[in-house]
Amino acid sequence: MSTQPKTFLTEEQYLEIERKAEYKSEYFGGEMFAMAGAKEAHNLLVTNLVRELSQQLRERPCRVYSNDMRVRIPSSGLYTYPDVIAVCGEPNFRDEQRDTLLNPNLVVEVLSPSTEAYDRGRKFEHYRSIGSVSEYLLVSSDRIHVDLYTRQADGRFLLTSACGLEETLELESAGCWVTLSALYEKVEFAPSGIPPQ
Repeated sequence: MSTQPKTFLTEEQYLEIERKAEYKSEYFGGEMFAMAGAKEAHNLLVTNLVRELSQQLRERPCRVYSNDMRVRIPSSGLYTYPDVIAVCGEPNFRDEQRDTLLNPNLVVEVLSPSTEAYDRGRKFEHYRSIGSVSEYLLVSSDRIHVDLYTRQADGRFLLTSACGLEETLELESAGCWVTLSALYEKVEFAPSGIPPQ
């Protein structure tokens, strides 16, 4: 057991280190956590979703960001990198660096076996504490399956799931649609998953 005291970083120290780093790290409770790389299916799903959303939102006051845009959770102090985020209206950033978004409307996480429990549980708790977040989309990378949580007027989130390539989900926060056939285009699953048709 180490007798060395743990050194905790302030948010400002984290941002100073992170902005110079060669790899991304999340920040929570004074500590930095390095992020692992992603497999092909994960990367294709992010690319396909960004492509689809960007095309539909070109003429609207919405912006789509991929996994290099950091998000700060005010209630918990978590700094994290969602796989895809969208903001409709004026984006609000932490500072003039414009690399930490404070007001996403749509947050998307592509699930992997190592992150699924966290993304569905504790991370969702963080995201739903942001008042601007009206939808949380979870995309499976090992099978065709998408869960969309939509904030209701009373603050609760309603779950809508889709699992067929012919299915489409409406993203009310951005006023657009996600068709699973476009989302899962060229995605190949491991032998234990269901191959795309």
